[in-house]
Amino acid sequence: MEAKAYLRYVRISPRKVQIVCDLIRGKDAKTAMAILMQTPKAASEPLVKLLKSACANAENNFNMDPEKLVVTQVFATPGPILKRMMPRAQGRAYRINKRTSHVTLAVAEKE
Repeated sequence: MEAKAYLRYVRISPRKVQIVCDLIRGKDAKTAMAILMQTPKAASEPLVKLLKSACANAENNFNMDPEKLVVTQVFATPGPILKRMMPRAQGRAYRINKRTSHVTLAVAEKE
């Protein structure tokens, strides 16, 4: 049984989130939390909250032992792109894509 938590519409590019996701995939919850706390990336702060949420879901909804939790799945997919314009010379405008992400994190008890 897995307990999942979702983080939707976070205003950071999926490429940047995926780097941090790769660091914690397969680790136990305490180790993953320690890694996220020490990682100087913008994506680590929202992922800390997401990991806490997934652990709370596991403990409260599925009666899992919080000491035995392991991060089984974590991935980021692209969300909607906010399209903005940047004024340039001679009346031109360049498009700026402000990307968003949807992040999914699942934890399960290790045997």
